[in-house]
Amino acid sequence: GLSPQLGRSLRLDVLYPVAGFNRCLDSGNGFEFIYPASWVGDQTLLYRGVKKAELQRSLDPPPLTNGRSPSRPRNISEPVAAFGPPGSSGELNVSVIVSPVPQDFSIEAFGGPKDVGEVVLRRIAKTKRGADINATLLDAALREDPVNNVKYYRLEFRVESPSFRRRNVAVCCAKDGKLYTLNAQAPESAWKAVRNEFLAMADSFSLVTDV
Repeated sequence: GLSPQLGRSLRLDVLYPVAGFNRCLDSGNGFEFIYPASWVGDQTLLYRGVKKAELQRSLDPPPLTNGRSPSRPRNISEPVAAFGPPGSSGELNVSVIVSPVPQDFSIEAFGGPKDVGEVVLRRIAKTKRGADINATLLDAALREDPVNNVKYYRLEFRVESPSFRRRNVAVCCAKDGKLYTLNAQAPESAWKAVRNEFLAMADSFSLVTDV
């Protein structure tokens, strides 16, 4: 607590809070970020991971399909990490999705930070086709890591519909055939209270190779 920068540099916040934040360090997928110490992990993801590990270890044959062909796997990327306040409805949370992309994929090909932001908003509108969704880009910035040759695009945007109004802060980057997306979302009514925490989470998100 007396030296939060040193504590974070040593990743002591993986074990206990430093200046009000814990660290999520995912060595398997190669990323890390900090999140509010009062938040907890998404239990659905935990149980899903345990079930996946059990299926991989199991020697039993797959379940029968009653003569029907097995369903095709869904082409949907699900979060590999997610945190939020305990007992919340899920409207306030942070999550990370890791998606496979071609080895030569480059976010820079879409243009600058604002161009990337517009691409993300068009993607949101496409996935919500049929719903009355309005997404507005509010801010876009670029953070570069020349040592590891990674560019992080931080986007702030508002998503509105007749039933909700949310504020999002997202960070996108790509490396070695993987697209990483951190997304933190909150109800518009809670934005002022969580803004600094959201920006801290976004600015801490980075890829790691030394774990």
